[in-house]
Amino acid sequence: MTSSPVVAVIPAAGIGSRMQADRPKQYLTLQGKTILEHTVELLLNHHAIDYLVIAISPHDNYFPSLSIVNNPKVKVVEGGNERADSVLNAVNTLPENTWALVHDAARPCVSTHDITNLLAVMENNQVAGGILASRVRDTMKRGVQQKTEDTGLSAVSATLLTASIPTVLHTESRENLWHALTPQLFPTALLKNALNSALAAGAIITDEASAIEYSGHKVALIDSDPANIKITHPGDLPLADFYLHQRQKAQAACE
Repeated sequence: MTSSPVVAVIPAAGIGSRMQADRPKQYLTLQGKTILEHTVELLLNHHAIDYLVIAISPHDNYFPSLSIVNNPKVKVVEGGNERADSVLNAVNTLPENTWALVHDAARPCVSTHDITNLLAVMENNQVAGGILASRVRDTMKRGVQQKTEDTGLSAVSATLLTASIPTVLHTESRENLWHALTPQLFPTALLKNALNSALAAGAIITDEASAIEYSGHKVALIDSDPANIKITHPGDLPLADFYLHQRQKAQAACE
């Protein structure tokens, strides 16, 4: 594997409104630690990661109380309004000869083995970088919001129905469809330029790979353990807790 340094980047400036919690989701607790602490500790325990940069909101009152705040391998930058802004703020602090490993704050269950597999793309000259991903297994439906005039209902009834019940437009082929996960790994200089170009052009950037794709580069898909979930809704918390327990049991069995 190349000797280029690897720096983990965690965009953690979001508020996670879908969790319906009293704080940003990265500060909810699992097994006595915040989700963010689980994620940070997992990344820093990987032998190939040199240090880590977290982008947090300038109004974040939770981070200063965490145990990781005094870790010399944890650096903090101010986050932006969108994920891409936060990632760009972080990668702007990195030396250009590094690789940026960008990971969601709310994905504490990624496996070390999958991170190692992802890092192997650093030696692949056919791609610009890579992302962890999982193949789409379920039938995929393209939905559409029903127009009021097509429902045959009163305007009031139609509004109530169409506000919450979209209808199927058609079934999408799931062949070659993947769920994009994190970490996502790219050379720092390339990622910085790609983000700047895409943002300046007003392109829709939902993850780092989309910025790299916009710049015309190839991105490798590295099949990942489906336990690598992103905690987004309240029901994800017990599932993440289960996966963390399973990982701890597996680690204990190896010791």
